Amino acid sequence: MGSALTIRKEGELDFLSLGALVYRLDPGIIPFRKATKCAIHVSGGEFNVAANLSDCFEMKTAITSAMVDYPIGDMIAERVRAMGVRPFYRGFKHDGVTGPNMATVYSDRGFGVRPPVVFYNRCNEAAAQLKPGDFDWKGIFARGVRWVHSGGIFAALSPTTAQLAVEMMTAAKNAGAVTSFDLNFREKLWKVSGGADRAVEVIARIVEHVDVLVGNEEDLQKGLGIEGPKVEDKTKSKLDPGVFLGMIDRVVKKHPRVKVVATTLREVHSTNRHSWSAVAWVDGKTYTAPTAELEVYDRVGGGDGFAAGFFYGLLTGVDPEEAVKLGWAHGALLTTFPGDTTMATLDQVQAFAKGGSARIQR
Repeated sequence: MGSALTIRKEGELDFLSLGALVYRLDPGIIPFRKATKCAIHVSGGEFNVAANLSDCFEMKTAITSAMVDYPIGDMIAERVRAMGVRPFYRGFKHDGVTGPNMATVYSDRGFGVRPPVVFYNRCNEAAAQLKPGDFDWKGIFARGVRWVHSGGIFAALSPTTAQLAVEMMTAAKNAGAVTSFDLNFREKLWKVSGGADRAVEVIARIVEHVDVLVGNEEDLQKGLGIEGPKVEDKTKSKLDPGVFLGMIDRVVKKHPRVKVVATTLREVHSTNRHSWSAVAWVDGKTYTAPTAELEVYDRVGGGDGFAAGFFYGLLTGVDPEEAVKLGWAHGALLTTFPGDTTMATLDQVQAFAKGGSARIQR
């Protein structure tokens, strides 16, 4: 593989995530103020990548997270098992009234000129109570773990979740695993968790131990405190990788351990019509995916879909350009399904990455 990542050949686990498990209530195209029924999707940015790698790419994956012993927790745990993801849980007792709880995400799908609306209830969230010492990293990594992943959503939940992410990344590096971090900057979460300055401080402590970063130019600016153009600038196409690539020198100067930085590129024409591409910087070289015109059913999880396909490519040793295309193809396919995790097959991803079409398969 044409990168400086040293990925162990074997391990009991190909991929391990640390993050919060949540459930998303989805009323479809109906706004919540008029909704009468909802679909339930189990999610979590860090979990989604592990689930996608297991279900579509047939890799051995696991999740370290919080779990509460009540029916919502049981439902989430069942979906984790269904996606083939091995759980390492820190258990919590529910008091029947106030929690602690598994967090709820509310997100309609929007339609046409009406964008999706997303809001949360993370009150007394069990995952926010996770802290250093909750997991036996020595025991987990003794089994052999090839790749470890976490993200900015989990780091934003509380001071202790950020400390736990640092603890895991440190243990992973000591055990010889590749480490990745999805900046996944969420303004609403950081606003109630110390604001922009704390976000940069917290993420910097984690990224000290990270090999692979996922995040767009806004993530790089707000999450890493890297100077760049105004993120609100509407004059440039969102498909132009120039702004993103123009920031890489400053990223690696501030965080010299980072060897790979990747992101999706999305131009939103309407809620259901997107132009979609992706780009990665790998050891000084740039790799860009083609642009696909997508008809989007549900956009939630597309970025995690890209990360899963991209990581799969790197884990299996394909050329970085092919890895980017695999991520791009899987992320594109994921937007055609309801929910936050994949329903695609590896054959479908590989065919689309090679330029496949939507012709009927007989």
